[in-house]
Amino acid sequence: MPRYSKYKRQISILFLFFIFFYFIQTWSVFYYPEEINIIKGEKKDFKVFFPLTLKVSQDSNNILNIDSTEKFGTSLKKSYSFDTLESGIAKMQFKLFGIVPIKTVEVNVIDRAYLVPGGNSVGVRLNTKGVLVVSVTDIVGVDGKKYNPAKKAGIRAGDNIVEINGQKVESAEHVIELLNNIKDNRVSIVIERNNMNFTTEVIPVKSIQDNCYRLGIWVRDKTAGIGTLTFYNEDNNMFGALGHGITDMDTGKLLNVKNGKIMKAKISEIEQGKKGNPGEIRGIFYETENILGDITRNTPFGIYGKINTDISNTNNEKPMPVALQEEVKEGKAYILTTLNGDKIEKFEIEIVKAQNQLVPEQKSMVLKVTDKDLLQRTGGIVQGMSGSPIIQDGKIVGAVTHVFVNDPTKGYGLYIEWMLEQTNISIKNKSNFAENRER
Repeated sequence: MPRYSKYKRQISILFLFFIFFYFIQTWSVFYYPEEINIIKGEKKDFKVFFPLTLKVSQDSNNILNIDSTEKFGTSLKKSYSFDTLESGIAKMQFKLFGIVPIKTVEVNVIDRAYLVPGGNSVGVRLNTKGVLVVSVTDIVGVDGKKYNPAKKAGIRAGDNIVEINGQKVESAEHVIELLNNIKDNRVSIVIERNNMNFTTEVIPVKSIQDNCYRLGIWVRDKTAGIGTLTFYNEDNNMFGALGHGITDMDTGKLLNVKNGKIMKAKISEIEQGKKGNPGEIRGIFYETENILGDITRNTPFGIYGKINTDISNTNNEKPMPVALQEEVKEGKAYILTTLNGDKIEKFEIEIVKAQNQLVPEQKSMVLKVTDKDLLQRTGGIVQGMSGSPIIQDGKIVGAVTHVFVNDPTKGYGLYIEWMLEQTNISIKNKSNFAENRER
């Protein structure tokens, strides 16, 4: 009897273990992505555990062909292989016991996108929409008293002043001109904050310092710097660069762009990266010469716009296929970047970690520089290399974005997939689902 109780207890523990295991497997399905991308002509394998099954639920255009390659056996595991036959959208469902649907996944079968990798060093000049408030401060009036009209009106650092008394603000100088025309009369100001506009009123104060009417703000209307071109598309001339947004140095806010230019740049000096100091590439460019294109968007994932001149004389790279996130793997890769004049060079790196990201995030990959030449010349990843395209297995997989401040031999990369979402280069199909059909 005691021996029977012992076996019964062991069987119960084993049963509870299997129940727990399959509960975890079933529950994990709920965290599966709502949609996946697969390149047309390639296969995708899925493995599920009993009591789950997988079925294509919407695909009357024969986008997918599903093949069950393993039968349920002692492993209680079943594998499914999807052949992608045509571009388009289908749906597949995870079902409990083949009956109860518990998760629907959108399958986006796409044609492989091709882009020309960059690596060109570019000068970047941005003009803000209106003017950016970088700080709010007191004014000493002609009466000797301190005033802070901007603060009183609710204006903050990081706001964009886009209109004054119905006139669109063009520059910092324009703000001064408008205020001195209005003098000490009440003025209506349109502020843009977090992509929303609101109106406030304020009375300018005449400053004892220069007898000019002021609001008590410091503003900025433009910025400039050096970065790296990531890609451009020969079909529509769209480009992407930097891999991260351009932010104001004082407020840390993403600059609200009115317009901007990218220009050919030549590297003139390199400050090596060291622990605690990320280093920097310095270059020269001229706004009136060598303009490559127009910047139309400044996003957290880079700057984008249109190339309007031929850059083939500095970039001899041919179009390369673009890799989806699922195709990026840990291991060897290389980057294209410019360290001397305007010559694009290739340097070896290692993708140490590739994150599984359901939504766009800046830090998609952890990178490590392994190229001895690059380490000797720069110490690793330095400022100005942001945007350098990352190539793996003959595909563009992403762009360099940030350096580890305490270890310049390492940095972060952004998936190219997230950059393409910011452009008109679509990797997603827009066709409607066909009638429901189960196979």
